[in-house]
Amino acid sequence: MGEIQILGAGPAGLSAAINLARSGYNVDIFEKSTDVGSRFHGDFQGLENWSDKEDVLKLFNDMNIDVNFKYDPFLKLKIFNESKIWDFRCKRPAFYLVKRGSKEETLDTALKNQALDLGVNIHFNEKIREKEADIIATGPIKDKIYAAAKGITFNTFSQNMAVGIVNNNAALNGYSYLLIAGGQGCMATVLFNNFNNMDSYFKQTKKIFNNKFDLNLKETCNIGGIGSFSYENIFKRGKSLYVGEAAGLQDFLWGFGIKSAVTSGYLAAKSIINGKDYQKCAEKFFEDKVKAGMVNRYLWERFCFLDYSFIVNRIHRAKDPLKFLNYFYNANFIHKMIYPFAHRYLKKKYEILSI
Repeated sequence: MGEIQILGAGPAGLSAAINLARSGYNVDIFEKSTDVGSRFHGDFQGLENWSDKEDVLKLFNDMNIDVNFKYDPFLKLKIFNESKIWDFRCKRPAFYLVKRGSKEETLDTALKNQALDLGVNIHFNEKIREKEADIIATGPIKDKIYAAAKGITFNTFSQNMAVGIVNNNAALNGYSYLLIAGGQGCMATVLFNNFNNMDSYFKQTKKIFNNKFDLNLKETCNIGGIGSFSYENIFKRGKSLYVGEAAGLQDFLWGFGIKSAVTSGYLAAKSIINGKDYQKCAEKFFEDKVKAGMVNRYLWERFCFLDYSFIVNRIHRAKDPLKFLNYFYNANFIHKMIYPFAHRYLKKKYEILSI
């Protein structure tokens, strides 16, 4: 088998490396940081179950990713605004909480260990030029940032919970969240604009959560993050295949991107193994999801600007919230009708350009 060079050791790059190594390729990953997950500090993130009909853990297994990382399933979720609280109860886990970072129990370390066990060579503190890499998995595109998050991790005696705020005082056009599992928690505000006011929004978020819950925060640590998106995903440039956020893949509504990163890495690896056209495979898989995400963001901003009750009420009334969300996370006839308006609106507002 041949030799493959991957730039970036995030979930997308490691997913590609694992699958290539399983098929006998000699794989080298070049990562500019000292370890995997260097952007994170034990932050909780979600592996959501609403963007696909199959359970995400089964999808990982189908993509040859061992589920040897710590995860906490959540079937309940609470969302509130200034005047109302919605309690969601799902028939199966709405999402699995996983930790990010370089510690032993994180998703990042689990993927790294799987790659190392298969003989992948990971070169930390090293970079190569993009044109030398077979796969580009370098994460968010710096000049196409559309979302930013600020928050804290902490220890607490509070019970497990997942709570979201849709309140413009806490996160204009965005959302805030509180996630607690096993005595550890993560609280953050996510904004899609007004980044200069991030500190004041998070201060309000923290105040709201502390007033509603007896959190008794211990050992807090500041965290933050960014997200990038492109409405015209470029999956290939020269010989290099682009995966994850380096290809502009991200959810434009609620910002979950781990699943798409792992999937794109898998598709890139399989295209090399099977001699397929990666760009065509990736476009076929992601095109409708990207368009649906843009329409969802458009609807969220144009019709939920007061208190977001319109869309949250609709989800809450559904017999199966996950089934309802799945319908809106995959392009349907409504998305196709609205997409031209959403594209024009979002391109103007966020100046989203092709990669």
